Amino acid sequence: MIEISSYTKKFGKLVALNQISFTIAEGSIFGLVGSNGAGKSTLLRSLCGVYAPDGGSIQIDGEKPFENPKVKSKVVFVPDFPYYMPQSSLRSMAKFYQKMYPTWSNTEYLRLCSLFGLNQKTKIHNMSKGMQRQAALICALATMPEYLLLDEVFDGLDPVMRQLLKRIISDQVVDRKMTVVIASHNLRELEDFCDHVGLIHEGGVIFEQELDALKLGIHKAQAVFQPPLEQQQIEWLKEQLDIIKLETRGSMVSLVARKDQETVENTLSQLEPVFSETLPLSLEEVFISEMEAAGYDLNKILS
Repeated sequence: MIEISSYTKKFGKLVALNQISFTIAEGSIFGLVGSNGAGKSTLLRSLCGVYAPDGGSIQIDGEKPFENPKVKSKVVFVPDFPYYMPQSSLRSMAKFYQKMYPTWSNTEYLRLCSLFGLNQKTKIHNMSKGMQRQAALICALATMPEYLLLDEVFDGLDPVMRQLLKRIISDQVVDRKMTVVIASHNLRELEDFCDHVGLIHEGGVIFEQELDALKLGIHKAQAVFQPPLEQQQIEWLKEQLDIIKLETRGSMVSLVARKDQETVENTLSQLEPVFSETLPLSLEEVFISEMEAAGYDLNKILS
């Protein structure tokens, strides 16, 4: 289990992470999402023991990762821009990882090389960006880690390789209870892959929740009323539902509410709409709504 408690990390005057707190359960696939510069990569580097805390703590299985070889032997981090030694090949990098990680599995390494179809003798600097990322993933997964940290791992992979990677990781999570933390701004890639998600913005955690519960607990609805709703009816609607966002355009009312579908539909029906529909939100829509509810300027963030 990963336990993050009031963790703070600073770089000079810049506060990259500001007293964030949440836990990541064993055997879960945790999606870490947020805008560029939100602190996702800083948190991953903190988890693998690269950075010392400037406040609070991080514990993995009850121990701090910073300057702790025992914990670091359980954790593998694949950064956004993987580093390779000059003139190295996949085979030479595999030998390096084998020396660093006592849990290295040569059987798994050969299986992954076959699945990804990479030539072990090819110089990595001659590979494409996507193939270089595949090489990093092969080495990381062959260490049989207990904790796998991935930063923008789908970047550069074609659709077939992305699906292959998801299947390989999911199998290891099921078979070995491996814990995965994957940082990405591509929400569509995480939606069918993660079981928990956390949203970070400007160094703070806006929320952390189980994905299915998050999506089932927030809905958008549209309804048409004739005549259009009066202000007192709109205020009543706001009182009945935990509304994140509400817009009116003539006779049309559009809203996003933190309620289950049945509650939203029953509440709207009491106002006798001509037409109404209620739908769950996509992961991307959930996060945009939560960011707006937290008071962030989406036009500024998404520009």
